[in-house]
Amino acid sequence: MNYTLKNVPERTIKPRQYGFTMAMDKGLSIREAEDFISICGDYVDIVKFGWATSYVTPNLKEKIKVYHDAGIPVYFGGTLFEAFITRGQFDDYRKVLDKYDLQYAEVSDGSIELDHDKKCDYIHKLSEQVTVLSEVGSKDEEKIIPPYQWIKLMQEELDAGAWKVIGEARESGNVGLFRSTGEVRSGLVQEILTKIPFEKIIWEAPQKAQQVWFIKLLGSNVNLGNIAPNEIIPLETIRLGLRGDTFNHFLSLQNNL
Repeated sequence: MNYTLKNVPERTIKPRQYGFTMAMDKGLSIREAEDFISICGDYVDIVKFGWATSYVTPNLKEKIKVYHDAGIPVYFGGTLFEAFITRGQFDDYRKVLDKYDLQYAEVSDGSIELDHDKKCDYIHKLSEQVTVLSEVGSKDEEKIIPPYQWIKLMQEELDAGAWKVIGEARESGNVGLFRSTGEVRSGLVQEILTKIPFEKIIWEAPQKAQQVWFIKLLGSNVNLGNIAPNEIIPLETIRLGLRGDTFNHFLSLQNNL
């Protein structure tokens, strides 16, 4: 940090097991990625190349190298996994992971119908090759999954070999964990947390209000994902109680100690 402030929440240190920030790269150029890392690299734990943008991104290997050279792992969005699966190309997908020297992969079924036992089998197989992040929830805002089912799916995917599970929200933050307005389904989140440890979940929370809600609920070191590159620094200030949204929240916690 550039100077000293007392009573600032303590953040975990990279490489983190929790307090994780996943950034969403939707098509930055190599130069933009370099600029992004120069400012935000210390606060980014992993970068997702959104949905299937990696299929059309030019100079893909070179761009991945920029992140890897900075010590930031990269993975391709779960929609790309689904695109391979629905075409019967699982083995080809595994070869893509090797071709681009990826150490992480996302397994999801947000856009396709996939038997859950089969999904867990994919997680198990991929976990022998890479670190797996599995996503739970649908991209269809009309599809409401009851809390007990979220818990069951998350636990089974962790048992199958997923390192962490991701709560679906899309880049817009208006499905899955959230209502179409972006409001958090607070009862759903609270029920999930009765069974699944908070450090095992990455909550997709692209909107500021959503980030604030999770930080107030679970503290500075909650795992958050789908964060836009230009929102990484603002998010870190929210985590530290240095933006109006959490300023008094963390001061009041300190005063109560």
